[in-house]
Amino acid sequence: MSGYYTIPISGLKPGRHIYDFEINKKFFDNFEESEVKEGDLKAVVEAEKRSTHLELIIKISGKVRLCCDRCLEMFDFPLESENNLLVKFGKIRDESDTDILTIAVDENVLEVNQYLYEFIHLALPIRRVHPDDKDGKSTCDPDMLKKIEEHIVDEKGSNKDPRWEELKKLMNDN
Repeated sequence: MSGYYTIPISGLKPGRHIYDFEINKKFFDNFEESEVKEGDLKAVVEAEKRSTHLELIIKISGKVRLCCDRCLEMFDFPLESENNLLVKFGKIRDESDTDILTIAVDENVLEVNQYLYEFIHLALPIRRVHPDDKDGKSTCDPDMLKKIEEHIVDEKGSNKDPRWEELKKLMNDN
């Protein structure tokens, strides 16, 4: 993957520059630990070159394929993200600050693949479920929703499963 998601630094003239990157399954295949395995995204990187630094605005939009936390079926999740990254020129590379990257003056290119990966994952919601339809009903797998419904306990602790009643009797006897 090295080389494709890069911004040339040496010879870059001061001013504004735009770079477009396509992000798809091949991109995510390079990250084994990725929660996202497929996607159809476009990243637009606006780079403002100054004498001492490079300001990056990274906009990512498109969709990723996620596993629903409720029914375990895959679905397309629309993703929009905008992040800033400041790249300073120094003597040695330093990535200790999450918002400021220091690279050696003699580096020729800046690889942005890791930053794209991180910004995509930061834009994911904590709870990932199928969106509701226009009537407000879940678009999850109906068979799985039925199975879930069978195991739901109401506020009083009762359940449709009669085995729970026998367990409650044991608890009440103590």
